[in-house]
Amino acid sequence: MAEQKMMHAIEATNLADILERVLDKGIVIAGDIKIQIADIDLLTIKIRLLIASVDKAMEMGINWWQQDSYLSSEAKDSYVSSGAKEARLEKENKILKSRLERVEAKIR
Repeated sequence: MAEQKMMHAIEATNLADILERVLDKGIVIAGDIKIQIADIDLLTIKIRLLIASVDKAMEMGINWWQQDSYLSSEAKDSYVSSGAKEARLEKENKILKSRLERVEAKIR
């Protein structure tokens, strides 16, 4: 019986290169799911998937994770402290109004 050698179709370095290219350039996978009965659309679901690195996504203007309070501590802090922000702005507004009144009083 002849000796058989095992051959690899894809080397690890090639797979790494492919992954690097996909993350660098990005890839979009799109599809639609439609449920119909007697040619009447009951449900349509549009599925769009973008695979890219964070840097590439931000370059394209996609940064939704920065505003999501579950994914970003900064967004969570701003969401939790929105009442504190309003109080701070109200206080700042009062201070500025009083300064403006003093300036106007000096001008008269």
